[in-house]
Amino acid sequence: METSFALIGKGYVIVAADTTSARSIVKMKNDEDKIKTVSPHLLMTYSGEPGDTVQFAEYIERNLRLYQIRNIYPLRPAAASSWIRRSLAESLRSRHPYSVNLLLGGYDTSLSEPKLYWIDYLGTVTEVPFAAHGYGSYFVLSLMDRYHDPEAPLEEGLETLKKCIQEVSKRLIVSPERYKVKIVDKDGVRDIDL
Repeated sequence: METSFALIGKGYVIVAADTTSARSIVKMKNDEDKIKTVSPHLLMTYSGEPGDTVQFAEYIERNLRLYQIRNIYPLRPAAASSWIRRSLAESLRSRHPYSVNLLLGGYDTSLSEPKLYWIDYLGTVTEVPFAAHGYGSYFVLSLMDRYHDPEAPLEEGLETLKKCIQEVSKRLIVSPERYKVKIVDKDGVRDIDL
């Protein structure tokens, strides 16, 4: 019952993911951080098969860090999304494909604007103003479509996020108890308590 969602506002990207780690009907733990900071201005939420998600997220993090070490500067969000898409597409054509869905949010420091990318396990990538993965996406996408404003200040974006969390809690039978929320903007990545 994984749920992750993200939205863009004026100069920021808010990313949220539930903290529950479960398999079938068994809850393993409820403090799993499913948001990976892959560079100073880039975040990635992941959902899917438990082994694949952690391994693929660490693979992405390490390779983007290696790129930064070799070239002195980190990849911009658009380039990072293309590289991740290519990695997923290559794994799809191998004997051991990754079953991972991703939301990649970042702040492009050269253009001074936030970016958000929706990536699925088939290697499909698209730039979006808001996005969601998991069972909660059935309820959250319609709410974001109604309330999302790309020019909204941070407080309004957090209110939209709270509405999404309340809707998932109300509508989903096995709803996640807690969410981890992070923001990326011109100052970098930081955690937010709701």
